Amino acid sequence: MSFQVIEIKKSVLDSNDRQANMLRDQLRQKGIFLLNLMSSPGSGKTTTLLKTIPELARKWRVGVMEADIDSDVDAHTISSTGARVIQLHTGGMCHLDAYMTRQGLEALGTDELDVIILENVGNLVCPAEFDTGASKNAMILSVPEGDDKPLKYPLMFSVCDALLVNKIDALPMFDFDMDAVKQRAKLRNPAIEVFPVSAKTGEGMESWIQWLDREIQNWKNLKG
Repeated sequence: MSFQVIEIKKSVLDSNDRQANMLRDQLRQKGIFLLNLMSSPGSGKTTTLLKTIPELARKWRVGVMEADIDSDVDAHTISSTGARVIQLHTGGMCHLDAYMTRQGLEALGTDELDVIILENVGNLVCPAEFDTGASKNAMILSVPEGDDKPLKYPLMFSVCDALLVNKIDALPMFDFDMDAVKQRAKLRNPAIEVFPVSAKTGEGMESWIQWLDREIQNWKNLKG
């Protein structure tokens, strides 16, 4: 008896990659920068955005897509910044893909926006596997999570352009080796930029925002 074996996951990922590349090219032509922000739950994504968005808004028009399995808590919080924001419910799915991202962009509306931030579902596994069509990927690792995460979740660190090590104000309370996490992250991705920050106190945020501003400008220079 003979039968055909179909690699479903590979097929799904290949299809998503094609959709992501199309979306990324369309955003480039419009001069719209899309940041895909990932992390585990409780790392401080929303708090980081509350500090980041007002600084970006001094120069750029900002929109935000908040993704979650359920609830609209994050969108309600982010709306206080004055940014255009929508909440995306994934219906139980632990990630966003390029098709879902496109749906979100259509609902948000891209007219009169320069920067759109996608706060992905809190998860260090699934979101790393699916290209959303973002211009850049960033992730947050908080000090309480430990410095071994690049060893345990290598793909996440491999696909990200920037790593924010958040909650550095809590360093004295945890056995966290900053040099080790930098070394381990760069072992997975030599080009990754690492920013030790505290979204609570604002420490280190300036360097992160300066990096993001440069990347937005560089992306806009590619328009057309």
